[in-house]
Amino acid sequence: MPQLAVDGAGLTYDDEGPRDGDGVPLVFIHGWTANRHRWDHQMAHFAPKRRVIRLDLRGHGESDGSGRTIDELAGDVLALLDHLEVDRFTAIGHSMGGMIAQTLALGHPERIERLVLVNSISRMTYSRGRGLLMAASTLVPFKLFVATNIQRAFAPGYPREEVRAYIRASSATPREVVMTCYAAMRSFDILDRVGEIRTPTLLVHGYHDIQLPVAQMLRMAKAYPDAVVRIVDAGHELPLEKPAELTAALDRFVTDRA
Repeated sequence: MPQLAVDGAGLTYDDEGPRDGDGVPLVFIHGWTANRHRWDHQMAHFAPKRRVIRLDLRGHGESDGSGRTIDELAGDVLALLDHLEVDRFTAIGHSMGGMIAQTLALGHPERIERLVLVNSISRMTYSRGRGLLMAASTLVPFKLFVATNIQRAFAPGYPREEVRAYIRASSATPREVVMTCYAAMRSFDILDRVGEIRTPTLLVHGYHDIQLPVAQMLRMAKAYPDAVVRIVDAGHELPLEKPAELTAALDRFVTDRA
């Protein structure tokens, strides 16, 4: 796999599909403790007909480097796209990747054709009780911390063996990266600015998401000037739980000429 050196990190990425394909490139950004393979179903669907780019964020998957803020991770994505000479694109982000995509849309609106946020929000909001629980969760052993968060990400009934496999993969992410990015997500707050994002936006969310509850997404959706909302019978890990349904929603949105 190709890799690009960016500010002390080696970013592994895939760049597939015809350069003269239908529409601007699609850029897929994965979430916390995940990797670029969250988007395997979408890559297989879109790459035969248009350019598709995905990367492992620094410290995740096959990329190295330390944890960063959301702004700095957005800078990594932009550095990769500059290297690939991609000027205008559709940004598609899951969870933390959606926070990165929104940051790109605010900082570089001229480069974003469309925006897709999958199980993502603009502000982390907790009740007093849940806030105390989340703070306390960082004090438990690292592997238990990761396992608890990943377990909660799937809707009830998802195969246990597959959940365990994703827990093992997430636990392989370096502790410093996991905790730094976790803190970055908890402090992320652009809710008061999303009204500035005039780009056509698709918000796709799992009804059973307890990591980033659907009510928080709907609060965000009201602030977007040009947003379409789709609720899916899934948990937080929508790209894994309902890949075909997600791909179909993306296909309709990115090919809509209206």
